[in-house]
Amino acid sequence: MTPLRIVVAHNRYRERGGEDAVVDAEIALLRSYGHRVIEYRRDNAELDPRKRVGLLFQTLWSQSTARELSDVICNEGPDLIHVHNTFPLLSPSIYWASSRARVPVVQTLHNFRLLCAQATFLRKGELCEDCLGRTPWRGVVRKCYRNSTSQSTALVAMLSVHRTLGTYRRKVTRYIALSEFSRAKFIEGGLPAQQISVKPNFVAAERSDADERTGGVFVGRLSIEKGLHVLVAALRMLPHTVCDVIGAGAQLASVQNNAQIRLLGEQSAQAVLERMRTASYLVMPSICYEQFPRTLVEAFACGLPVIASRLGPLAELVTDGHTGLLFTPGSSSDLAEKLRFAETHPDTMRQMGRNARHEYEAKYTPQRNHEQLMEVYRAAMHC
Repeated sequence: MTPLRIVVAHNRYRERGGEDAVVDAEIALLRSYGHRVIEYRRDNAELDPRKRVGLLFQTLWSQSTARELSDVICNEGPDLIHVHNTFPLLSPSIYWASSRARVPVVQTLHNFRLLCAQATFLRKGELCEDCLGRTPWRGVVRKCYRNSTSQSTALVAMLSVHRTLGTYRRKVTRYIALSEFSRAKFIEGGLPAQQISVKPNFVAAERSDADERTGGVFVGRLSIEKGLHVLVAALRMLPHTVCDVIGAGAQLASVQNNAQIRLLGEQSAQAVLERMRTASYLVMPSICYEQFPRTLVEAFACGLPVIASRLGPLAELVTDGHTGLLFTPGSSSDLAEKLRFAETHPDTMRQMGRNARHEYEAKYTPQRNHEQLMEVYRAAMHC
């Protein structure tokens, strides 16, 4: 395929997370194949909490985004715009500016923000789909976004106004969902099925043939949706089992003095991969619908089987007994059983790790991801 000129638009998060890493990796991938990538970014570090009224209007419609993107299109003549996160500074005005210039738009759906103010279908530690397929006014009443009425109002107003205007149905040429589960949810929420393709995340990682693999590892934000409390409760039932925990977050204090948790803090991407290459299994006890955690594909790339909640995309991505083990979401006793199995059957877990590496080579390499991305781009440009 002839190299393309692509504008990649992304609103960075205040705390860098998996989505920011995915965007950076995808830009590097495109450039490695000779495509010209023009970055258009905003950063939540720009936000001034004192200017709440201005933020509300910017969230609904950013005049500066529409103007600046129009200038980029005029100067660069891109083949398409690839949008990642728009909330709150880019705003949906980016879609309208692209449409006026007759440039196709591809939007990656990294979370469920278009369907749920909280973005994860999680409320008070429980799954909640009350707003799925409906106007999400409950998100304001319940202060679903950052436990703030004003910020929840801004988000829900944006969703409601642009649903009414048909922005999400008519101004986005093609959507990318990260799993079949997520695609089905977005269709249920009202997005046109024919406009949604599935393309997973990817990583570039060398094969791991470590002679010794020991212990489990958890990698991610130490927050309620990641299910760290489920892991802690499961470990209590296995007094001789210790698990490494890589990451930081609100739940750090609750595990700091736990003898069964070896806190390693935040680590570089390379350090995470190095630990994965010597671990026996990765634990993903999430209690929310994950989209496609980059951690999972990193584990597969390192030949590391995954013990995960049988929930949402995780139940699709991990084949029970083949590339890992699945347990009942939120059940510490079922997780404890799976951990006990992993600790007492190292040869079986090592074979699952080899299967996981084969899965990575078939589906999640940079080369395969570039092929899938080009398929999406071709579809968008020929609509």
